Amino acid sequence: MNQYYIGCPVWGCEDWVGKIFPRAAKRTEWIKHYSRCFNTVEGNTTFYAMPTIDTAKRWADLAEDGFRFALKFPKIISHEKQLMHAQIDTKQFIECLRVLFEADRLGPSFLQLPPDFSGRNFELLKKYVIELPNDLPFAIEPRHQDWFTEPFEKEFDQLLSEHSIDRVIFDSRALFSQPPSDPVEKESQRRKPQSPIRQTVTGKHPFLRFVGRNDLTLVDPWISEWVPVVADWIGNGLIPFIFTHSPNDAFAPEFAWEFHKQLQAIIPTLDDLSAPLPSEPTQLGLF
Repeated sequence: MNQYYIGCPVWGCEDWVGKIFPRAAKRTEWIKHYSRCFNTVEGNTTFYAMPTIDTAKRWADLAEDGFRFALKFPKIISHEKQLMHAQIDTKQFIECLRVLFEADRLGPSFLQLPPDFSGRNFELLKKYVIELPNDLPFAIEPRHQDWFTEPFEKEFDQLLSEHSIDRVIFDSRALFSQPPSDPVEKESQRRKPQSPIRQTVTGKHPFLRFVGRNDLTLVDPWISEWVPVVADWIGNGLIPFIFTHSPNDAFAPEFAWEFHKQLQAIIPTLDDLSAPLPSEPTQLGLF
C-alpha cells in the first residue's frame, strides 16, 4: 500500500464503533484501529486547534507502521491571520510535524487558502511558501476563482512546482449533482465550495479531496472518472493521497473501500484494505 494512500477526513467517528473500532476500544485508541483499515487520514481537527508536541507523539506511537498523517494547517495561520505575522504559529505547527516526520508518520500537510485570498495576495503567498522547510511535504488548496484563471493560475502552479508542493484538488461535483436528500447533505451543500476541477500535478503526491453523497451509488460516475487518473499517477511513479468525504462521516469508509476496490481492478498488485469488523451479535435478554 505504499503505492498510494487513501483515507477519510477524520479518524474518530462514533458511527464507526463496531465497524472500524471494537466496541470495547477506548476513544484514545481509535487512531490505532483506524490505521489498521486505512493508511492515511486528513487531519481536519488541526484546523480548529493547534496540536501539541505531546499529542503528535501520541499519534505517532499509536498509528501503525506505514501510516501517514496529512494534517490541515490551523485556521489561525490560514484564515485568521491569512499568512501575515504568522511566524510563531507556523513554527509551532512545524514542530509538531517534525515529530511525525521523525517517526515516519508524516504525509503532505495542507494549507487551505481562505475563500477571499485572491490573486492580489500572490506575493504574500510566495513569501510564506519560500519560508516553509523544504524537507517536509506540503500541499496547498486554492479556493478563490483567481487561482483557476490566468495569469494567476500559471503563477500559482509554477510556485508550487518550484517548491515541490502539491496542488490540492477539491472535487465536490457529486455532492451538488442532485438536490440534498437529507439535512446533513443540505448543510454540506451550503458549506462546501464548487471549485473548478484540475488534474494538475505540481509535486510528488497528487492530493485529491473527493466529496461524495451519503448514498454511495450516486457517486459512482465520479469514482469511475478518477480511478484511471489515479492509476496513471501511480504508473508514472507518483504517490497520490486520496481522501473520501461524505456529508455524513459515517459513510466515508465505504466510499474509500469502494474507491480502492475499483482502483485495484486496474492495479491488481495493490494490497487489500482491511475489511470492516464482523458484526457483533446482540445478546438476547432472558425475558
